[in-house]
Amino acid sequence: MNVAALLRERVWTASIPLEISLHSADCASYEALPYLVHVPRLSYLAFLLPKLHTYFHGNLIYPDVSPTDAWLDFDNVPLKWHYPLGLLYDLYSGAEPASSHNTPAEQAIVPSPEEEETPPWKLTLHFSGYPKDQLVQLDAHEKHLHDWFINKVKEADYLRNGTGKTVMSLSKEDSEQLWEGVKHRDYRRFSRINNKLLNPQGATLRHVPMRLYLPHAASPLAGKPSSPNSYPQGRGKVEQGTMPGSVRVVQGLVPVSSSSRQRQTVGTALNALLPNLFRNTRGPCLIAAPVLHGAILPLDAGVEDLIRTAAYVDGWLHIAFLML
Repeated sequence: MNVAALLRERVWTASIPLEISLHSADCASYEALPYLVHVPRLSYLAFLLPKLHTYFHGNLIYPDVSPTDAWLDFDNVPLKWHYPLGLLYDLYSGAEPASSHNTPAEQAIVPSPEEEETPPWKLTLHFSGYPKDQLVQLDAHEKHLHDWFINKVKEADYLRNGTGKTVMSLSKEDSEQLWEGVKHRDYRRFSRINNKLLNPQGATLRHVPMRLYLPHAASPLAGKPSSPNSYPQGRGKVEQGTMPGSVRVVQGLVPVSSSSRQRQTVGTALNALLPNLFRNTRGPCLIAAPVLHGAILPLDAGVEDLIRTAAYVDGWLHIAFLML
């Protein structure tokens, strides 16, 4: 295997330890043992909900609730089920991202000594008080998650090639294989279809699908007060009219070559999208650092290399930021 293949495999197998506890407002017993699990960075929390419902069913005050009533929070922030777990972790966990003088490929292939000692990310599970003003409720057949995923795949394909013909030409079987590969963590099934999307015949890469997620101060909700019943027993209450864990999402066209027809790097792309933060395209920014898959991205890394080796399963580079 070459370096690119090893990097893709390492990104695919990376996981995050979770410790999920049932909120006291939904728990009939004095204390339910938490659910401990390793979840792939590229996966989605929504896939866990049926298992969590089964595990905690005997401890629920109202056992007739369904998995679609479940939602998770960290530090009173409801976690969006359509964001990949790795992105949520990089945004909210407060964990220190990896950083070294190695190349990005070496960082991804060679595990750090601390990797096995990562403490679990502690999340809280709820079956009541669904925050409908912040999360769209899932359906029993995961159709919402499936449709959202396919739409993001189509959008990424259109940006890469300037047309959506590649993804639209996939057979129904291929589309199902892509989704099943993601859902059941089958790398062989997923990569077979994903390679078709990344390397379409007769097409050249035009733009890199990239979304930037910046921490944002709690902002007014257009004067809309928080419902006192939104969170059981006051958990998760925030200052009236504010949104906890707010994130500003930035997206723009990122061509493979910069305006000077040079190779587009992380630094030049960030300079184009966030010029106030990243004025220097090579040196480190003293205000913020871009983080992908738990590691600080070097500004001289090529975005074309990243999209082929380190994209999330929907075809996007979802980059969080550590404010320094």
